[in-house]
Amino acid sequence: MAPRTGLWFIGARGSVATTATVGALAMTAGVAPRTGCVADLPEVAVATPPGVDELLIGGHDVVGDALPKRAEALADDGVFGHELARAVHSGLVEVDARVRPGITSNAGFQRDAIEQVSRDVAGFRAAHGLDRVIVIDVSTTEPPLELTPEHRDLDALDRALAAGGSPLPASGVYAYAALRAGCPFVAFTPSPGPRLPAIDQLAQRTKLPWAGTDGKTGETLIKSALAPMFATRALRVRSWASYNLLGGGDGRSLADPVTAESKTRSKNKGLGSILGHPIDGPMHIDYLPDLGEWKTAWDLVSFEGFLGTKMSMQFTWQGCDSALAAPLVLDLARLMARAHQAGVVGSVEALGFFFKDPAGDAPHDLAGQWRALLDWCGQIGSGEQR
Repeated sequence: MAPRTGLWFIGARGSVATTATVGALAMTAGVAPRTGCVADLPEVAVATPPGVDELLIGGHDVVGDALPKRAEALADDGVFGHELARAVHSGLVEVDARVRPGITSNAGFQRDAIEQVSRDVAGFRAAHGLDRVIVIDVSTTEPPLELTPEHRDLDALDRALAAGGSPLPASGVYAYAALRAGCPFVAFTPSPGPRLPAIDQLAQRTKLPWAGTDGKTGETLIKSALAPMFATRALRVRSWASYNLLGGGDGRSLADPVTAESKTRSKNKGLGSILGHPIDGPMHIDYLPDLGEWKTAWDLVSFEGFLGTKMSMQFTWQGCDSALAAPLVLDLARLMARAHQAGVVGSVEALGFFFKDPAGDAPHDLAGQWRALLDWCGQIGSGEQR
């Protein structure tokens, strides 16, 4: 059966997108298991999302290394085996042929950049006879953004763009262009993208769904599962210190302290919400090139028990960032395709399970997010959700 759903990556030759592409091709060929694919769990599959084998992948990127070469580098780093990379080589060549040159926030008039991106995505959909295309941003994290009137109001943004202005970060350009092309959008990084009020207004006007932000893959995943334990046992957390070491492209970009602030803000948001009070403690992200695609986090939790007794807990998390993130972006592509088919509009809060900084009023605790996801999947599957 020919694929009916497009998956368009922003950052298509990056580590996460390359790993996801290798995984999708390998699972479709039956040479890799579906470990880590949440959408395949029976209680989530009731939403009847499209299968991985129904996805056709393309994308944008600003780098020139072809996907087969990127896959070889990831195999060298132990993300997956060289045999697997060789098994999907021809598929990677085909996907790479569908990768178009990306844009940057300061490259010419943003109105022209938006039109280019929209043409690329719409052309991909038309050329392959796809029912829909889900655009997922897995590109480099952007620094925090101070909102201007153009970011807050769609009409003001449109006037600025028509006048030749460039008020948007690159993530905003891609989100605007995707929605204009009729495509749902997923922000898998902490970059602003669809969370800008003007872009959310565009999603409402175009009657399209979006989801985000910042995929929850490692240390924050543990926090969202562990912090509720303290809250439900009435143990007061006094401080929670977190130290992160990572390599790869993500680590390299986060070596810039201004850019890293976006990530630390995103990672810090959940704890206070879960525990019900502000939490002291440093949050550090440091770049260690020797780690390659791997990351290590060490956390120290200081808490207070009965009669004021002070206690502590510490844990170390080690994981492969790309291997943790890749199945999630495939899950999100499939579930967002189902949301689009069901006519969902605006931020899909029920997909907060996948994010560090979920949009809207979604809960931050993992169990609460899981219940919300299952409720939504049941409604979508039964045709109740609109």
